Amino acid sequence: MFSSHGPSVRELAVQGLSSVERGYDLLAPKFDHTPFRTPDRMLDAVEETLAQVEGGFDAGLDVCCGTGAGIDMLRRLCRDRITGVDLSAGMLAEAGRAHADDDRVDFVRADARALPSALAQTYDLAVSFGAFGHFLPAERLTLFSGIHAALREGGVLAFPIGAPLPLGSPLWWATTGFDAAMRVRNAVWRPPFVMYYRTFPLGPVREDLRAAGFTVETLPLEHFGRRPDGAPHWRLVLARRT
Repeated sequence: MFSSHGPSVRELAVQGLSSVERGYDLLAPKFDHTPFRTPDRMLDAVEETLAQVEGGFDAGLDVCCGTGAGIDMLRRLCRDRITGVDLSAGMLAEAGRAHADDDRVDFVRADARALPSALAQTYDLAVSFGAFGHFLPAERLTLFSGIHAALREGGVLAFPIGAPLPLGSPLWWATTGFDAAMRVRNAVWRPPFVMYYRTFPLGPVREDLRAAGFTVETLPLEHFGRRPDGAPHWRLVLARRT
């Protein structure tokens, strides 16, 4: 993260004390050189799974697209229009430069909790990667309802979700500590920077998706193996608009 191409500790500190929008505007030029960018391995695993969905997809929507890591995947999966939506103008500028050669691709600056009505019933596939920690649990139903409205009948919202971390494991402690630090930061500093790692468990997420009008299934992402109890480390959630 602290290579010559990535942000410095000082830059990350400034970004972390900013709002979500301003923080990502500042981070945008170096975002693809950080661990925060969705790894190609994850994108490849999701693409391989979605490519097997019967009928394929015409139009695709990347919700909270950032610098556009998922856009190339959508270009291969979808036959027609591809749209990336993000709150950060800086991230969208980077995404626009990276995909300026494809007239099928467009970008829209918007809050994912309030997608523009012009996008309604436009897409067959919506995806999102690594962004749901920016939304509080109470905001999930609004978020999912907006994506539901953007999809055509039968359209699919797809996103990866990890298995619960083993209690007491190093990663469990790291994510728990990070979330605790963010709660303290947001209690004493304004504007808030909403980013939590442990607020998106599968059970409540499934309930909110169903409440928003989706039917829900999950498929194992076998690229990432399985836990000792046989459960996959990662699943792909497929929420279909009915």
